Amino acid sequence: MMTKVGFLPDETSSFVGRRAELARLETALATRRMTTLIGPGGVGKTRLALRAARAAADRYPDGAWWADLSPLYDDALLLPTVSDAVGLADHTLRMPVEALCEWLSDKRLLLVLDSAEHLRAPCSHLLAELLTTSPGLTVLVTSRQPLGTRGEHAVRIQPLPVDGAPDALQLFEDRLRAGDPRAGLDAPGDRAAAADICRRLEGIPLAIELAAAGIGRHTVAQLATRIGTRFDAPVDAEDLTASRLDLLADNSLWPRRHRTLRTTIGWSHELCTPLERLLWARLTVLRTDFDEETAREVCTGGPLTPHDVDRALQGLVAQSVVQRDGTRYRMLDTLREYGRMWLAELGEERAAADRHAKSFLGLARRAHEGWTGPDQITWYHTVADAHLDLCAALDHLLAHDVAGAQEMAGRVGFFWACCGHLSEARGYAQRALDAGPVEGPHRTRLQWVLGVAALLQGDFATAEKYGALCTAIALYDHDDEGMLGATYLSGLTQLMNGEPAAALEAAERVLRMTETAPPDGGPEGRRATATDTARDPAASGPGAYEPGACEPTASESGASESTASEPGGDSAPLESAHRLRCRLITVFALTALGRLTESGRAAAALRRSCERGGEYWTRSYADYQLALIALLQGRPEASAVHARAMLAGKHRLRDSFGIALGLDILAAAIAAQGAGAQAARVYGTGHAYWRMVGHPQRGTPELGPVRETCELQARAAVGDEAYQRAFERGQADNTEVGLAAALHSDLQL
Repeated sequence: MMTKVGFLPDETSSFVGRRAELARLETALATRRMTTLIGPGGVGKTRLALRAARAAADRYPDGAWWADLSPLYDDALLLPTVSDAVGLADHTLRMPVEALCEWLSDKRLLLVLDSAEHLRAPCSHLLAELLTTSPGLTVLVTSRQPLGTRGEHAVRIQPLPVDGAPDALQLFEDRLRAGDPRAGLDAPGDRAAAADICRRLEGIPLAIELAAAGIGRHTVAQLATRIGTRFDAPVDAEDLTASRLDLLADNSLWPRRHRTLRTTIGWSHELCTPLERLLWARLTVLRTDFDEETAREVCTGGPLTPHDVDRALQGLVAQSVVQRDGTRYRMLDTLREYGRMWLAELGEERAAADRHAKSFLGLARRAHEGWTGPDQITWYHTVADAHLDLCAALDHLLAHDVAGAQEMAGRVGFFWACCGHLSEARGYAQRALDAGPVEGPHRTRLQWVLGVAALLQGDFATAEKYGALCTAIALYDHDDEGMLGATYLSGLTQLMNGEPAAALEAAERVLRMTETAPPDGGPEGRRATATDTARDPAASGPGAYEPGACEPTASESGASESTASEPGGDSAPLESAHRLRCRLITVFALTALGRLTESGRAAAALRRSCERGGEYWTRSYADYQLALIALLQGRPEASAVHARAMLAGKHRLRDSFGIALGLDILAAAIAAQGAGAQAARVYGTGHAYWRMVGHPQRGTPELGPVRETCELQARAAVGDEAYQRAFERGQADNTEVGLAAALHSDLQL
């Protein structure tokens, strides 16, 4: 069972034997650029590949990276999955394969593609391109058959030896004790019976693990007898002891030579209760790891009540059909295949897909509502981790429930844009719009997602077009949230095009138009907006901005999560995500216009609003603006504090684009303090992040001169040679290591 740790999954159960195979793989990885582990399902290819990759990882300066392809039912998400696996979050309009080839072109890394047999042709084509354009790339693949890629070196994996070697018996005993630490092979005859079980199961690791899980219901001797009876019986249509799935199995997936594993899984299936079998089948619709709540949502119905789902899930865990890691569960792809055949036999495929789509539409709704609030980070990560299930749900809804697809694509679009899934955000939004008529907020959201994705890809003309469309539709629909969102999109496009005055005027107007009366009334009949705060220092009370007065407190800089409130305390109503982002436009525009004192007040007030509501995305950009303002005012120490606060927030959100911006402003602040070598190293790490998103340095136009001035200061402080050496070190660092170093104020070289 595995959980992701770093670039490779973590091993959470014992690894037995395989010394000869590991030696062969060590040689293959050292001498071949592409190696494919081939063998039947359940033979242990994944565990062997993981152990070999971990042993070899230190030989690759850019690391070893893992991509699990088993959840992909077709090749539509192959490129995004591999890109995610190697840390690429492309923000450009290039073809995805072109971006991936460029990202890997100068890297020396090991890429592991696990479970590629169902995508042999597209994987072969992709790897041919990657290996041609990336001379430092080494690839390790697991598959039931060779991919057929030129230069592929195939290594066939056999089951564990059962005669004269203890490996299979050791695996049986390890898994027996994992299920019950008090269990063992101590009773008379147990060790001989266990050896007979391993021999009957031909040393296939998955079959042995499933058999060991059956000890809770039988003694070792009883289990050996039952398995012996099962395997000695002929498998034909008249044999009532044979699982029906043995007869239904597709020979392309379950060829005759794999009868031992197929029969073992069928035997495990028969040991399950009827409700456990039903749950096994229904769980196969899930693409990735899941929790109990998701299992209940997707699988409840008919004879399976929510309580039954909980009980049956624990039963499947006890029998090693489902694996548990903390609060998360997963099913091996071999067992998932068997469950899918059972689901088809039951005639439940459409019903299961409907429940799956309904569940993830509900998740999209809850995430959208929770964007502005204390659970924003959790929702952000939930949406990122559920990416494959969300895509599957959208594909199903586009075919069977267009209105649901239109709602869902609009609600997850901003999350995807922030996560770097710009192509998917833009593609699904366009497909949803093309699928049929859509009115009201759903239409505005879809067009807004298209515009934001285009803007982040540098396609300003398309962003401007959709900003205008969103504005017109929101006005027609009397949709205040739509107006605020449209103004954010149009305003950011204007800022990028060097038109801050137009962006400020529009944002101020829409903030006034959409303002509502506070709960307790008030002489003005509305709350003070960010721009009101900028005009009237008294509006911010004791927290009003003065040069040097808006540095973050310990809590604001990430040392604590305690919440500061705006004047009025917790009674002040929380603002929507679109309103906060619209206020951000005023801050950017005021800075660009050189109205730094006003901009600083507005940024500080916006930051407090975000902190009170638990909002990190906009809050991080408020920190970014406070860093830029402080730098422009000649306060580099304060600028560095704000920049690190921004980076801490963006790191929690996994926002590579935001991290790149933050590293640039931090490097400039360090350079302005005369620490040229440290600044160069941070600039180098920033360059690595800019490459990760596929852009040269970006940002609003006023940032460019600041970057150039501070880089010249850094070079002058240490000399060109030392500057270049430190820059290259930052660029060569693992990005996480480089970011961690930048976040420490005592950065050392």
